[in-house]
Amino acid sequence: MKASAFLYPWDVIGDPDAPARIADLGVRQVTLAAAYHSTRALTPHHPRHRIVTAEHAAVLYPVDERRWSGRALRPYAAGAWAPGDAYGEAAEALAAVGLDVHSWVVLAHNSRLGAEHPGTSVVNAYGDRYPWAPCIARPEVRAYLVALAAEAAVRPGAGGTELESCGWYGLAHLHAHDKIAGVALDDTAQYLMSLCFCDVCRRGYGEWGLDASWLAGSVREALEPVWRGVAPSPAAAPLLEATVGYRASVARSLQEEVVGAVRAAAGPGFQVLLHADPGVHRCGANVGVSAADVFAFADGVVVPCPAGRPDLLRPFAAHAPSGAVLAANLTVVSGMGGRPGALGEDAALAEAAGATELRLYHAGLASGEDGAAVRRAGVVD
Repeated sequence: MKASAFLYPWDVIGDPDAPARIADLGVRQVTLAAAYHSTRALTPHHPRHRIVTAEHAAVLYPVDERRWSGRALRPYAAGAWAPGDAYGEAAEALAAVGLDVHSWVVLAHNSRLGAEHPGTSVVNAYGDRYPWAPCIARPEVRAYLVALAAEAAVRPGAGGTELESCGWYGLAHLHAHDKIAGVALDDTAQYLMSLCFCDVCRRGYGEWGLDASWLAGSVREALEPVWRGVAPSPAAAPLLEATVGYRASVARSLQEEVVGAVRAAAGPGFQVLLHADPGVHRCGANVGVSAADVFAFADGVVVPCPAGRPDLLRPFAAHAPSGAVLAANLTVVSGMGGRPGALGEDAALAEAAGATELRLYHAGLASGEDGAAVRRAGVVD
């Protein structure tokens, strides 16, 4: 199967052996980060460093000042972890060994944006702000995300893009020194803790026939048993059902606008994929989308496939038209719970569930033995 390996520019820059090492995995394509959130990343093969700390969400190329002049919300430049045109330098080195390069763009996930512009963030039913989660219902946030996508996705030489976090972000986020696991939250509780009650969303609920003050109070009441260590009240599920229409509508309109802006900037033949989950209520990197509708505006989806479990692929496969991309995202870093040694088995399960391509997460983070296991599997083309 055709496969693409995820990479950061810092995996390549300063390591002349990196492009050939990636190509030796058997992949023909690399999905290279152009706009990315803060992270601390291992670089096990690099000749000069082992840890890269990206201190804040940033674009990994020089922005077009004409696009951003006068805007209050604009991308942040990377620091020493990806100076200058880090994306362009890495992309050129990868293309030189025959690899196709597609951009990888993280959108609604930016802690620095929320810290410096707190009014842009999701606000939960208790009034707590989530600075890592821009509220995608806010016009200023949407304008920023659309402009960012059009610029970051369409880098010179890129044949396509993969858009991550193109939708709602919520509670589930590995924030610095996270301490939120003391109480277990099931899927519904996670959703209710991710509902936004900023002024724009409060008006939005009203347009859907929901009184925002009543809704926030009902969410708090439904979650009260959770903080005592028991299941949410029976009222929790109806609250999800009552609000998901508004949330899905906001996300869908953003996704259509973002994809349209990318296509307009790129021109014909540019592939646009969404990192997605078939549960329309889901928040995070793999945003909830309607499996029946997403192919109307995107060329395909990239879907997480935890070890040996391709279940999330099947709803998309049931609706994917001929030629659509349905990429199974398989973790090949054993230290992150991946199964590089079982890549052949996992790829076969994904293909049986409808996958047309593979994504390997993450070639830059994988050890030498993990990479060797990928090569031995021989499943990528």
